[in-house]
Amino acid sequence: MTRPGLGETGGMSSASAAGVTVFLTGLSGAGKSTIADALVARLEADGRPVTVLDGDVVRTHLSSELDFSRAHRDLNIRRIGFVAGEVVKHGGTVVVAAIAPYEAAREEARELVERHGRFLLVHLSTPLEVCEGRDVKGLYAKARAGEIPGFTGIDDPYEAPARPDLVLDTSVTPLAESVARIRAAIDAAAAGAPGAVA
Repeated sequence: MTRPGLGETGGMSSASAAGVTVFLTGLSGAGKSTIADALVARLEADGRPVTVLDGDVVRTHLSSELDFSRAHRDLNIRRIGFVAGEVVKHGGTVVVAAIAPYEAAREEARELVERHGRFLLVHLSTPLEVCEGRDVKGLYAKARAGEIPGFTGIDDPYEAPARPDLVLDTSVTPLAESVARIRAAIDAAAAGAPGAVA
């Protein structure tokens, strides 16, 4: 039995309220968390509750036994994809912020979500040198000094997505514009518009 209005919030249509995951991927320092925070604020201001899955937070609470081997990185992303799919299955909105360096794992996450709803892969293509310049914790410097082995972008590859739904370089695209473009992509996905946006 369905209650009247279930799945709708305020003036949003049932289509715009359908389940969707926005998956932000990119190097450390590319702007994932910054965009995620601003996007969540925008969506919640629109009356849309959001579940946030941050790769580091998921590691702390759901994947604390994992190391940073490729197999364990992939497993962490599969877990994120599974949780996102469960939220989407019930009409929820998910924002994922994770480095997710490997194409196969990202595509597995897409598959897990698309069983139940929509999946938008947003590649933050911010150049490595810009990401390093933003690194207040000095992680890149430690990686270059050999103190952090397997660091993505230094001695472990970041595989750029083959079929992103949106590509944003935060070194040239302002935060407000990035959020607006993602919001537009969510609306386009709800309307069934195909194709990636550069």
